[in-house]
Amino acid sequence: KAASLYTRVITGMPVHDPTGGFKCFRRVELESLDLDAIRSGGYSFQIEMNFKTWLKGFRVKEIPIVFTDRTVGKSTMSRKIVYEAIGMVWKLKLRSLFGTL
Repeated sequence: KAASLYTRVITGMPVHDPTGGFKCFRRVELESLDLDAIRSGGYSFQIEMNFKTWLKGFRVKEIPIVFTDRTVGKSTMSRKIVYEAIGMVWKLKLRSLFGTL
């Protein structure tokens, strides 16, 4: 929840869960994006896709999912993934402000 709030505050994007949930993109939306320019991985990939779609004026329709906490095994959430997501939010916002997105 903190990551979602962080992303929404910095980007202004009206998406409740920018790092999760189920999202569908229409073909016209995907074709309008330069998918080869997407550089994010992990959770920040979802943030980048949502942000770029939203900036182009498309509506991001969210379909909530129930995410249950892991009961066995180890989390795949590394510090690298967290830092990448934190930095990506600022990178996207700044690039959008300077028109280099």
